[in-house]
Amino acid sequence: MGIQFGWGLQMANMSPIYRYLGAKPDELPILWLAAPMTGLLIQPIIGYWSDRTWTPLGRRKPYFLVGAILSTLALIAMPNCSALWMAAGLLWVLDASINVSMEPFRAFVADLLPKNQYTRGYTMQSFFIGVGAVIASALPWLMSKFLNLENIEGQSIPQSVKYSFYIGAFAFISAVVYTVITTKEYPPDGEKLKNESAKGEIGFIQSILNGIREIWHHIFNMPAVMNKIALVQFFTWLGLFLMWFYFGDAVATFIFHAPSPDSDLYKEGAEWSGLMFSFYSLVTMLFALVLGKLADKFGKINMHTFCLTAGAIGLISLSVIEHKFALLFCMLGVGIAWTSILSMPYAIFAPHLPENKIGVYMGIFNFFIVIPEIMATLFFGFIMKNFLQNNSMYAVILGGIMLLIAAVLCLRIKEN
Repeated sequence: MGIQFGWGLQMANMSPIYRYLGAKPDELPILWLAAPMTGLLIQPIIGYWSDRTWTPLGRRKPYFLVGAILSTLALIAMPNCSALWMAAGLLWVLDASINVSMEPFRAFVADLLPKNQYTRGYTMQSFFIGVGAVIASALPWLMSKFLNLENIEGQSIPQSVKYSFYIGAFAFISAVVYTVITTKEYPPDGEKLKNESAKGEIGFIQSILNGIREIWHHIFNMPAVMNKIALVQFFTWLGLFLMWFYFGDAVATFIFHAPSPDSDLYKEGAEWSGLMFSFYSLVTMLFALVLGKLADKFGKINMHTFCLTAGAIGLISLSVIEHKFALLFCMLGVGIAWTSILSMPYAIFAPHLPENKIGVYMGIFNFFIVIPEIMATLFFGFIMKNFLQNNSMYAVILGGIMLLIAAVLCLRIKEN
């Protein structure tokens, strides 16, 4: 829940922050490059290290704590950026820090549960991610609505966004510290209670090199079901990133008809899009309560296919929406899809993983999240400028088409 405060504030507000600081629509993708690059580099190594870690604090918890402290500092600094390059640079720090917490968090669920409870565990993960995201995404709108915060002359980023990031930083560190204090971890079977690196048995650089070699080996030796769900992930996350890049701008520009990012209508539209992100997170929170039972009844693959299709319909429907309240229908589908995206792929392939390699495989699986984002950040700006006329509405609809492709690819997977 705490980690999602960081992700939720970032996903709902970074594109508007970039626009407030002067970025053009075709410049937005490259400015998001921090997220995939840090995930690509950090998550597999952190997974490799956490598989081999044991400290008095536990196995995964040291990574939660360090990542949370760094993320909190970055969240406090982000809304005080006065230039575009400052916000882009700080996003690298924020994403790197969140990734340090995030990767061990996925392995944590599998560490503490028997395999027959993985589906329940990961759907509960979706529930609490939904709780955090509901609050985080709605914070700027709530700040404007109930505190009547006025913008300070000479400052580009609204006061409502600043206070939201401060509250999110406090929530992030508080929730992670609570988990660290109250949750017990168990020593990995067959391992002595030691941290190999901390004891100096191998050096820091050698540890990284060993990790890279092992990661490279496991990339080409993934379980068969993981190979197939990875392709589904690729198109799923390509669609999600197009939504996150452009949904806020599309709502402000085409639903609220804002003439420019400097107008009050644009600020109102950006805050409303954050509220819609909060709504899809609310759907996620509620749907997570029943998704596990539905997956037991109809099968995990069938449910994931259904949920991705719902998300595709939701994003494509933006093409015919004219009123801001009609966006609730759009986000209903996205919320259903997001619940499954956060849980079903992990519940599908995690039972096939060796218990002492869960962390590194979770990091490798993250490749199929960050590689599509890298592609989007590097190449989609060119597509926006030369083929889509910088129309953010078209970009969101294309994201829906990507989700539909992912749903079709699900049909290739056979469930045992």
